[in-house]
Amino acid sequence: MLLSIISSSAISSSVISMVTTPGLPQYGSAVVVGLIALLSLKEVLSASNYWNGRLNNSFNLSIIPLLLSFTAIVIFKVAEII
Repeated sequence: MLLSIISSSAISSSVISMVTTPGLPQYGSAVVVGLIALLSLKEVLSASNYWNGRLNNSFNLSIIPLLLSFTAIVIFKVAEII
């Protein structure tokens, strides 16, 4: 009885893991929209009088993780095709 429960649990968990995709691609559209918004806002503000080094650093602090996530999503999608 216990062996059948364990084996059915192992089979169902392996089926679920083969169907679902890992974390990053499901939030891909939010990452792309956020990255585009921050990059365009940084570009617009860099031409204004309010631009300084601290503002540049704060934008870089939020853009770099989104850029790394975007790169990981692109690599994942290309690997999925190949």
